[in-house]
Amino acid sequence: MRILVTGGAGLIGSHLCDSLLAQGHEVVCLDNYFTGSKRNIFHLLDSKNFEILRHDIINPVDIEVEQIYNLACPASPVFYQFNPVRTIQANVLGVTNMLELAKRTRARILQASTSEVYGDPRVHPQPEDYWGNVNPIGVRACYDEGKRVAETLMMDYGRQDRVDIRIVRIFNTYGPRMAVNDGRVVSNFIVQALKGEDLRINGNGMQTRSFCFVSDLVRGLVGMMNQDDFRGPVNLGNPRELTILDLARKTIQLTESSASIVHGEAASDDPVRRQPDIALARQILRWEPTIDIDEGLELTIPYFRQQVTS
Repeated sequence: MRILVTGGAGLIGSHLCDSLLAQGHEVVCLDNYFTGSKRNIFHLLDSKNFEILRHDIINPVDIEVEQIYNLACPASPVFYQFNPVRTIQANVLGVTNMLELAKRTRARILQASTSEVYGDPRVHPQPEDYWGNVNPIGVRACYDEGKRVAETLMMDYGRQDRVDIRIVRIFNTYGPRMAVNDGRVVSNFIVQALKGEDLRINGNGMQTRSFCFVSDLVRGLVGMMNQDDFRGPVNLGNPRELTILDLARKTIQLTESSASIVHGEAASDDPVRRQPDIALARQILRWEPTIDIDEGLELTIPYFRQQVTS
């Protein structure tokens, strides 16, 4: 197939491009390089089946494709709060543009939604039928509510215009090719530990997250895209819940760092607990993660070690 991957130069997008090319598809990587990096796709430039298109999905694009993976949106609070208006535009104007493209070309389109649609959840772990607890006027709303609107647009285009849609809700993903300045907790902790700096935790560190290694996530994305009888939404994430304090301790241990842990003020609207219920993914996609946090960190740390020392 000829497949469009928006946000294709990012962490997830670049690994997805790798996977699709390995399966023999033609891949068009679209990215505006706000958070993505050409370095992440440099190794693909010699492939005859790989194309790069520098573009922002806020503006329409007209190409011929058979599948669309829409991953284009900053995922780190540092970046999505830098220009919150632009962030919500990516999730409203951008998603609309991608849906119009899918409508015209009759392509199947998969929207990368997020666990942030659950907000600070009052149901734990979070199943897909939980509607969430989101602050619509908070500093994170540009991303949280943006992704919720993106899901609404997907569903309404599916119902009204018969667009062939798929929705996945991605929980915290990490791995090689994260930016050094990404701003998310895994990259922050690894970089701080490698530099011998204090690992800074917002609040007491008892807030939890569930971390999914990027190769597991990509396998889930491809499985969902090629699932004919299910449009989602479906949770994709690692169901093992981990406190931020435990993550900091693991990072120090695995990097053999002398760094200390320090605590600061809690971040605004920071969810207290986050853990996916992946029963639906197990049942319908036959998918679950295979790489635990220790193995994933061991696969990720050498990448950051090279970035920090180069």
